[in-house]
Amino acid sequence: MIAGGAIRMVSFSVKARVKPDGSLQVAIPTGLPESDVDVLVVVRPMCAAREEGPAIRSWPEGFFEKTFGCLAEDPLLREPQLQHEAREKLL
Repeated sequence: MIAGGAIRMVSFSVKARVKPDGSLQVAIPTGLPESDVDVLVVVRPMCAAREEGPAIRSWPEGFFEKTFGCLAEDPLLREPQLQHEAREKLL
């Protein structure tokens, strides 16, 4: 936690098991004996983290039903492409 005389902030990621009474006990060695520190704890159930992943990356419900055929009356057209210039081959 102390590098070259300067105190720096350190982040930890820990997976732990909650006790049957619902409590969680985590011991983190800081190297700062008898010091005041700010501590931020975020508890996220692992099952909730797995459930959020695919939902975030998937299409919204009903997306295809709402958008299918929406350009039928005004379709997208690809204009004719210009000829590419001839270039020398690379060696």
